[in-house]
Amino acid sequence: MFFISPAKTAECVAVAAIFSIFFCVTLLRVAGILQNLGYSPKKLFLWAGKKNNPALLRQSLLTMLCALSSAVLSLAFWFAGEWAAVAGAAAFVIFFALYAVADKKAEKRTHASFTPRFTRLYALLFFIVAVLAYLCVCLLNFASEVWKNDVFTLFRYVPLAIFPLLSLPLTALACVISFVVEAPLNNSYVRKAEKKLSASKLKVIAVTGSYGKTSVKNILSTVLSQKFSVLSTPRSYNTPAGIALTLNGSDLEKYDIFIAEMGARNVGDISELCKICPPNISVLTGICPQHLETFKTLENIVEEKGKAIAAASDLAVIAPDAFEYYKDCEAKKVEADCVRDIVCGTDGTAFTLFHGGEERRVKIKLLGGHSATNCALAAEVAFALGMSLDEVCSGLEKCEFIAHRLELMQSEGVYVLDDGYNSNVVGARSALAALRLFGGSKICVTPGLVELGVLEESENYALGGELVGLDCVILVGETLITPVKEGYLDGGGDPQKLLTAPDLKAAEELLRGVLQKGDCVLFLNDLPDIYV
Repeated sequence: MFFISPAKTAECVAVAAIFSIFFCVTLLRVAGILQNLGYSPKKLFLWAGKKNNPALLRQSLLTMLCALSSAVLSLAFWFAGEWAAVAGAAAFVIFFALYAVADKKAEKRTHASFTPRFTRLYALLFFIVAVLAYLCVCLLNFASEVWKNDVFTLFRYVPLAIFPLLSLPLTALACVISFVVEAPLNNSYVRKAEKKLSASKLKVIAVTGSYGKTSVKNILSTVLSQKFSVLSTPRSYNTPAGIALTLNGSDLEKYDIFIAEMGARNVGDISELCKICPPNISVLTGICPQHLETFKTLENIVEEKGKAIAAASDLAVIAPDAFEYYKDCEAKKVEADCVRDIVCGTDGTAFTLFHGGEERRVKIKLLGGHSATNCALAAEVAFALGMSLDEVCSGLEKCEFIAHRLELMQSEGVYVLDDGYNSNVVGARSALAALRLFGGSKICVTPGLVELGVLEESENYALGGELVGLDCVILVGETLITPVKEGYLDGGGDPQKLLTAPDLKAAEELLRGVLQKGDCVLFLNDLPDIYV
């Protein structure tokens, strides 16, 4: 295949290089999806195979457009002889660029983050594509010289259009190959963090649960900071790599307490995290069918979250609605029931916090009854660490809104409730209750709830029923809105108040036509691309 003239070889290199560069730009979103799926090729293919997922359709359409346009351009430049095929290859540059722009506009929340690991994966992906493209171009040119057929010569680069259909396999292949390098690197990085923490004098607090982990972690960090120097995992860093990144990047001598958010999607995840940072105190925020898609049963969720309780050397603090699951657990535990008389309003949440025969009335800016429960969890940990009731109350009153967790904002006289971070069945009910407290028209924008496994359809149907009575409901996307719509209509919802939009941008356009000053709109679960 390589017995071609130097001129042809130069042509092969140039065409393959330019093709590879532009094609890899179209792969950025798929690579970003893979990153958000924990670099799991299996999950990538499951994502692609989801009902109503347009990914395969879009790739097929790109293949057809590239093949047709390349053939037309080659034919249009037939007078250029062998260079007509090179002119036809320009179609790939045009449509790959347009596809990348469209992909960028279609993104909701799943953006590729150029971490060192992702950069290495993307570089490897480019190398694989470049090699395959070069071999393909050489083969096509060699066949053209052997057969000396004008038609074959004219259209010899059209077969490159097959590459978009190979987007998923190529990305998965790069991931599999990179794993040979990444596995030992990650393991070494995590073990380094484990040893560093072990050598420190930090008291470790683990926060886990089906929902509310980041909220409780942030509240707890604010409260404990009234008396201690506190280090906590940032944002939603709740994996071994996220915890290791926090520990390895910090001077642990400066802190008294380390708060580690611990997430789990599979059996064994909590055990691994507790091995990295064995907790002195564990906090369990609640149990619901979140991540049932990977856990398979609620019993598996309960058992896995319970491993954090069993691992706690000093104390486990458990939310009231989850305490029953662990009442027979031998670990020292306490139920976080130190709040009462909860009053929710549009300006925050008030409740009475009590401890050791004393009580105080507390007002926080956080919305929803669940915020009071989250505060109770943080308070019980603070009391166990020797903080006074006054110190705890002072810390609670300083708590700020947490991004995308029922965060209240105002824009041009309109109230906006942003509950866009991976909402769950419990959080959704609380968010809708908060929405109903506001005056004016009440509007909810949602694509439905995810990661509920066999309960996904029934829980989204139930969500639809809970939307009845709102002044407007906008359902976003295609994957999950059917059961939400059915639940809404079967529950007596007004069809005239139910709107649908293909994406969040279209939903925002619809909002402009209905919103007025004094209205409140709730963004409930702004789904990342891995669910759309």
